[in-house]
Amino acid sequence: MKIAVMQPYIFPYIGYFQMIHAVDKFVFYDDVNFIKQGWINRNRVLVSGKDYLFTIPIENASSFATINETHINLALYDRFKTKFLQTLGLNYKKAPYFPEVISLVEQILESPSVTIAQLAIKSIVATTDYLEMEKQFCISSEVYQNKGLDRYERLIDICKREKATQYINAIGGQDLYRKEDFEREGIQLNFIKTLPIAYKQFNNEFVPWLSIIDVLMFNSKQEVKDFLNNYELI
Repeated sequence: MKIAVMQPYIFPYIGYFQMIHAVDKFVFYDDVNFIKQGWINRNRVLVSGKDYLFTIPIENASSFATINETHINLALYDRFKTKFLQTLGLNYKKAPYFPEVISLVEQILESPSVTIAQLAIKSIVATTDYLEMEKQFCISSEVYQNKGLDRYERLIDICKREKATQYINAIGGQDLYRKEDFEREGIQLNFIKTLPIAYKQFNNEFVPWLSIIDVLMFNSKQEVKDFLNNYELI
């Protein structure tokens, strides 16, 4: 069993979906602290040929609250949703896969969500469904109830309870975790490194690592599936 554990991000970049693709089961790590100014409620799309940061409005954002305790500011959300969909329409309407992708994004944004965790998870699961990726998902706060453990012990606990033999972490985890610590527990630790990915964005100079929304707008499902294999484990 190969697993990955990761905070839920809103419409994350292609590397996030590569991690999902690389494992048998993916755990949404929603009961860890919300990161202000991070990627949980923000990402980037293409506007006038340049990257544009969009942000889901949050109510009383705090790094002392967990992601699943962080509420969407519903008083501002409808305005954000309307403006964001208009922005996508203005900037992507001539993209080859605009009709199906704007429908997907609209469906996600209009589904009832109270917390940023709920909305972010929906954005990821709905995208994997669109790409016909058959994967197992679970939500850490609903399954493991292990918030009392420290960071390393929590991951080991999840791996053991899932009978995982391999744990795949984001590349940034190299500064946090050592392979030998996991090996002592009978678990192989690898870090996923996304290799360069480029595609045609109209006739503009390519802007890399935008939200999966951008990738889907310009590429067929099969092309995106090919991108999902463009990584290495180290």
